[in-house]
Amino acid sequence: MHITANFDAGNIDIINVDNKKDIQLAIRPDVGDAFFQWFNFRLSGQIGEQYVLNILNAGEASYPKGWEDYQAVASYDRQHWFRLPTSYKDGQLSIKADLACDTIQIAYFAPYSYERHQDLLAAAQEHPLVTLEHLGETLDKRDLTLVKIGDGNTNKRNIWITARQHPGETMAEWLVEGLIDTLLDSDNANSRLLLDKANFYIVPNMNPDGSVRGHLRTNAAGTNLNREWSNPSLEKSPEVFYVIKKMEETGVDLFYDVHGDEALPYVFLAGSQGTPSYNDRLARLRDRFSEVLRLASADFQSEFGYDVDAPGKANMTLATNWVAERFDCLANTLEMPFKDNDNVPDSVMGWSPERSAKLGEASLIAMLAVVDDLR
Repeated sequence: MHITANFDAGNIDIINVDNKKDIQLAIRPDVGDAFFQWFNFRLSGQIGEQYVLNILNAGEASYPKGWEDYQAVASYDRQHWFRLPTSYKDGQLSIKADLACDTIQIAYFAPYSYERHQDLLAAAQEHPLVTLEHLGETLDKRDLTLVKIGDGNTNKRNIWITARQHPGETMAEWLVEGLIDTLLDSDNANSRLLLDKANFYIVPNMNPDGSVRGHLRTNAAGTNLNREWSNPSLEKSPEVFYVIKKMEETGVDLFYDVHGDEALPYVFLAGSQGTPSYNDRLARLRDRFSEVLRLASADFQSEFGYDVDAPGKANMTLATNWVAERFDCLANTLEMPFKDNDNVPDSVMGWSPERSAKLGEASLIAMLAVVDDLR
């Protein structure tokens, strides 16, 4: 038996592997030790044998409620991901794996590798409406890349989409992949009409350093990027610094920040209702966007989600709130589950890359419904 996390986005510490029915592991915290929950490792063993993997420090993780009704994901080919029997008790997460092949990869959610990120950029740039722009370098000297889709006509609306400020929320980039594929499909009438009305500025991965390092929530400096928008710096949060610099050049008419939530088993929006300048126009736009997204995707619902901020009480360090206030625009955070989606449950697959991608397609329909009224 062999266990390794020595690969892109890998994360696990090995405590004891003497007993295949009690393999003892621990999740490695992000830089700074403030956050941990993401795990991603490979187990090699004997076909037909059952292995029980116990993550001993699960009870100390950032979001212990995230383990309730949670099932780990696994893959033999790193393409098709399925759920494994998983239980949480007394601060310990236990995962059972019956091997059908020599090696299985087990993760918190289906990983979106840095190599796949590069493939996404390379494939997109072949479309005549796509330009890739280098915004700057991260602290680990990786590229922060902007995907620009459109003809740049200044009379059109400017739609900004960011994903994976929190690198362990990989469903965000799966959504962006589905959204980009749909937007570039010349046979899709909705996409063609939307591109007649808007230019898109998409950052598929806001946190490539944290992604490769196997972090849950922070970048290479241990910074939570979604708390940096009011005062980003090149020393702590260059990713946010460079994105804001570009936003100031283009303006923003609609902002969509894509995330995943560890605890809540739903797809939902968190808006900018608590910002100082929130008004009736933005409220109508948000209601319309939410209504159409619910019709476009049965996975989306608006009954469950975060508590709405009281007027003027929003945390202005968050991307959605800062962008909404700075550009007087419709801004939403989209949250997806790590678990199953209780709105439309799937006991075998739970929430998945495929459902995330389909939600990206549905998101474009909601954008089309409001684009004419953004200004």
